[in-house]
Amino acid sequence: MPLSNLSLNAPAIIDLWPEGVPGQLANPPVEQRDEHSIWAVSTPTLTVYPASKPLKGAPLMIVCPGGGYHKLSWQHGGIGVAKWLNSLGITAFVLKYRLFEYGHPAPLQDVQRAIRIVRSRADQFGGDSNNVGISGASAGGHLAASLGTLYDLKVAPAGDTLGGISARPDFMMLLYPVITMDEPNVHTGSRLGLLGEEFTQEQSDLLSLEKQVTGEPPPAFIVATNQDEIVDVENSVLIYQALKEAGVVTELHLFEEGNHGFAVNNLEGPKGVWLALAEAWLKHRGFLPKEVGN
Repeated sequence: MPLSNLSLNAPAIIDLWPEGVPGQLANPPVEQRDEHSIWAVSTPTLTVYPASKPLKGAPLMIVCPGGGYHKLSWQHGGIGVAKWLNSLGITAFVLKYRLFEYGHPAPLQDVQRAIRIVRSRADQFGGDSNNVGISGASAGGHLAASLGTLYDLKVAPAGDTLGGISARPDFMMLLYPVITMDEPNVHTGSRLGLLGEEFTQEQSDLLSLEKQVTGEPPPAFIVATNQDEIVDVENSVLIYQALKEAGVVTELHLFEEGNHGFAVNNLEGPKGVWLALAEAWLKHRGFLPKEVGN
């Protein structure tokens, strides 16, 4: 799709699996949406939000909305984050991924496919295939961290034409992420969405991402609050500690106050500085040029 067809007024939509969704259900759910959310996903896509003033050398970024693997917080955790990234000169891609109707490994298949598509078409989007990041909030943070730790897990269907492209993101930004599947810090809704009511310890361990920090996880920026009553802040601490112990460049910001899901809309109080901190981190680590001219 040529760049001339990309517009903030009518974002381009990329079908992740035009050749057929792997593991498609015999009677797939009919997709539903309201002004805030999307659910019952059976056709995974990337919606492209190009920066109105693209910054040369800026990364391309995939955005994973949260919603406990039951819904996607599309407006708040998807488009809102994408437009903030646009303000930095970054082209963003909001991922519509499959949910509890499919469970694991469908979301991981979708996010691996998404980064391979973006990386394979980086030139088209004015980016660099070696500067592709991922951001995720809440359960979307779990999916983003899954990509950062399980990028080599073989979940692509046989014959996937993009399967040879690296699925490892160059960096990840995790907002109040779900990380563990273990008690007492698990977000039970996300575990139910991924693994159902009956699962093995092996399955739980695989998706407890603090246990999967092997290989070469990418640098990470993490933000959360102590007041979060939905996703225990210990999730952020667990992945930070695991990454730090593995020698991965990692920065963690824990704010005293702030409810779950603040993202880019509920920024009152000290936690609102996380946007400036994230921008500074991107520049300091070299993912974003230090001069943002828009």
